[in-house]
Amino acid sequence: MKQYIYNKQNGLWYELWGDYYIPCLDLPAEKEERSIGVWGRRHLRYIREHKKALYTSLLTSGKLQSYLADVEEQAQELFDRLMKQRAEREGITETLKADNQMEWVQRMNALRSAVIETVNAEVIFV
Repeated sequence: MKQYIYNKQNGLWYELWGDYYIPCLDLPAEKEERSIGVWGRRHLRYIREHKKALYTSLLTSGKLQSYLADVEEQAQELFDRLMKQRAEREGITETLKADNQMEWVQRMNALRSAVIETVNAEVIFV
């Protein structure tokens, strides 16, 4: 049996693996390399488990990396903006940090947890 065969009907090459011919398919290369941080990985895990059709479509089209990088940027921008706005609204300032560090840490941790939940609900788990 030949190692490679060409099918004129669908225009694909096939490679012999054991007793079967498997199509020789290559995923399209992604054009850009952008980093994927914690938000992108969290969204990847979510779509892999709960939105399998979207995940498969993005993976096979070669757009998964750029999609996750976009989600990462969007989530990080929202996180930064909400942290700044809510810290100002709740009076968590640098003077509080200088006067009472433990209270500042406690309030910032509580604020950070609340903002993470908001970003998860609005960007990641959608």
